Amino acid sequence: MHRALATFRMPDGTARELGPGDIIGRLWSAALQLDDPRISEGHAMLSLRGGDLWLLALRRRLGVDGRSVGEVRLVPGLRVALAHGLEVTVERVDLPASALAIEAPGLPTTVLPGLCSLRARPQIELSARHQPDAPCILWDTCDGWRRSQGGVTVPLEAGDVWDVDGVPFRAVAMPVGGAGLSPTRVTGGIDPPLRIVTAWETAQVQAGDAPPVVFSGVHARILSELASLGGPAAWEVVAREVWPDEDDAWVLRKRWDVNLGRLRARLREGGIRTDLVRAAGTGQVELVLRRHDELDDRG
Repeated sequence: MHRALATFRMPDGTARELGPGDIIGRLWSAALQLDDPRISEGHAMLSLRGGDLWLLALRRRLGVDGRSVGEVRLVPGLRVALAHGLEVTVERVDLPASALAIEAPGLPTTVLPGLCSLRARPQIELSARHQPDAPCILWDTCDGWRRSQGGVTVPLEAGDVWDVDGVPFRAVAMPVGGAGLSPTRVTGGIDPPLRIVTAWETAQVQAGDAPPVVFSGVHARILSELASLGGPAAWEVVAREVWPDEDDAWVLRKRWDVNLGRLRARLREGGIRTDLVRAAGTGQVELVLRRHDELDDRG
């Protein structure tokens, strides 16, 4: 089972392959790291939606055919300006019938990035980079998947079951056509429909006919960033857009944890379901909309 991939031709003539969840940016952990002042730390991200690969602008806009866009569906021959004077070309898009994903108790079915480190304690965490001290590492060789655990490397296929620190995990095949929905939408529930309006420095969330809950500052920026991303994203990507001048990773994480907790408390106090902003337990966070919810992203 192969991973959905897009091949980009870079300005220097080299080719780079990226898959769902991969980040383009100046961050050292970015799948495609560009040491260029025109590029932001978390500049763009690949997303799998409805059977297609999309490139999403994380804060700065992308350029396509002279137009400024926030997202673009990737097709061969497409030229995308990441910044002024910095253009890449989509050479190839590979979309298999299904993608490999994992599931575990309390973990939503999650499509695997090309390389990930998996932990289960103190909570499940799936990091899209190599962490040598992680108890389990998964990666795609292009000829198949591998799982390394306890010094032993074995093939990884759909249907495999294994434990990490006592937590059972299962590999499953997820149809590509259902691997990405943006924003995340779920059905059911008896809460009134929500209307969410985001505009970066301000945001409003209204449940039914109740007065809207108004957010400003950091909390508004978190909601706006999640709305613009349109799907699950690593907390660090969101946090670095909210606090672009914070270089200390420990301080950044503390700010994120504190403000995410306060944001969810504000939602609860305002009678808004707190799972509107959901941390997936894999280091990712997302805006979760139900069937009749409405999102108006003006950022």
